Amino acid sequence: MSRLIIEASTPLCLLQDAGRFGVRHLGVTQGGALDWVSMSWANWLLGNVLDAPVVEITLGGFTVQAEDYCLLALAGADLGACIGERAVSPGRSFILQKGQRLRFTQPINGARAYLAAPGGFNAPQVLGSCSTVVREELGGLHGFGQALGAGDCLAYYGTGGRIKALAAPALPTNTPLDVILGAQIGQFSGQSLFDIFNNEWTLDSRADRMGMRLLGTPLHYQGPSLISEGIPLGAIQVPPDGQPIVLLNDRQTIGGYPRMGALTPLALARLAQYLPGQVVRLAPMLQLTAHLQHMQFLTQYSAQA
Repeated sequence: MSRLIIEASTPLCLLQDAGRFGVRHLGVTQGGALDWVSMSWANWLLGNVLDAPVVEITLGGFTVQAEDYCLLALAGADLGACIGERAVSPGRSFILQKGQRLRFTQPINGARAYLAAPGGFNAPQVLGSCSTVVREELGGLHGFGQALGAGDCLAYYGTGGRIKALAAPALPTNTPLDVILGAQIGQFSGQSLFDIFNNEWTLDSRADRMGMRLLGTPLHYQGPSLISEGIPLGAIQVPPDGQPIVLLNDRQTIGGYPRMGALTPLALARLAQYLPGQVVRLAPMLQLTAHLQHMQFLTQYSAQA
């Protein structure tokens, strides 16, 4: 067994995998890596299963020291990772020698980096997942939903393989985020239907793993009051102030605000890399088109093997 000793961390550095499934009828949210694409690539670089436990590092402020020679992998945002004075770029595996420190400083491009180890980091399974949901006190290194902290040890049993790099690291682009239209789309005003897809939206500072609020021209719902219903991943809720909220992995399981639709899984992964103040655009997409796009994307992992 090999270990990484955490020397510095923040409440935004969490152990994650793909999340919990089959438990939302119990009021338990999904959890899991916000940028599932980068999590998958980090694991792919080491030959892990794509949903093996990784460390989700948001905005930097994270440092680990190796107890032994190890091969690790990094994908997602560029958070100024370095080993001593040597920069470590995302989208590749790399060696951390015994006693060396891997440090993440601050965002350079993107918001969330994913650190993987051979075989995935060890953590107890809670309802089928080790994903950390702080609000529900579930998952994480000890099973009680705590963020990673200084003094914690990240253990893993794998040995790794050869050093690899991605042919095309998956960082976000400025293209619009795809939206599958929702059940209440026809009960918004015609002007709102134009505005949501033709105006720019600014990511509010009120953004976390539960949801991200978009600021722009207020949207107007004209339908009747709703009974609370299940909330899918990526749902775009519109509260009374008209400012849409994109609901993410740590969202509530039910809600009563009308929904414009939901971001596709690929769009959600991109949104996870945006910082407050950045501008996003939205574009409608048919469900069938989104499904085909998703399946085509998944073939990349086998194509680059």
